Amino acid sequence: VQLQASGGGLVQAGGSLRLSCAASGRTFSSYAMAWFRQAPGKERQFVTTISSGGSTYYTDSVKGRFTISRDNAKNTVDLQMNSLNPDDTAVYYCAACVRSTLLNLVSQSSYDYWGQGTLVTVSS
Repeated sequence: VQLQASGGGLVQAGGSLRLSCAASGRTFSSYAMAWFRQAPGKERQFVTTISSGGSTYYTDSVKGRFTISRDNAKNTVDLQMNSLNPDDTAVYYCAACVRSTLLNLVSQSSYDYWGQGTLVTVSS
């Protein structure tokens, strides 16, 4: 499985960006997909995940501002980010869990494949 993230860039506080992750693999619809982010000088952290059935979960800091979605026909998962603030500045990574059961949806170790990351910079 290969993942290719795109859509990052520079945006002013209060603005919006939409990230996209394109995945290879014939069984994309069965994958749980997630976005993580790594801010400068910090560890990579969970942002959001979407199950194969479309159930979503968000970390508290992005609830109400970020929306994850998937298009199984296109093998893509998107992250719509609104009301961005400087604390959202990070490299954003998409990840895929190809196992039948996602035991801990916020743990990096639960995800088998990772994209290369796309940088989001929010200026104040």
